Amino acid sequence: MSHARLFNLSREELRACVIEPWLAGRAFELAESEWEPRESALKILEGRHLDNPDLAFGQGWSNALRSAEDVTRRELESAPPPKAPDAFVVETDVPEAAVAEMVADRDARPLAWAEAVGRIDGRDPAVAAVVLVVKREP
Repeated sequence: MSHARLFNLSREELRACVIEPWLAGRAFELAESEWEPRESALKILEGRHLDNPDLAFGQGWSNALRSAEDVTRRELESAPPPKAPDAFVVETDVPEAAVAEMVADRDARPLAWAEAVGRIDGRDPAVAAVVLVVKREP
């Protein structure tokens, strides 16, 4: 089992680097590894700043456990909800060609509008963006 342990993060760093992608269900990089929330466990400790002697010889985690409080639940519940997927409008003279180019060599499949709306309105974390291709006005 792999572990990533970071110490002395500010609340802003913690939210941007870990909590936001965690709540959105997106993979994120931490300690030179990529982490998938569905395949990982998260523990957030809050306590005093750990200095170099506290972190030496691999003792940082043990020292943190002894001197800090587990605030994982509080931090996840108090974080702002994940941002909605981005949306883009592509204006083109030939919408069919633009769509064909976007889906070429990809695992694309038609999707019923009702299902698309459900995934968008439901803030499906797997939705990275919504692209609307429209015919350019003359």
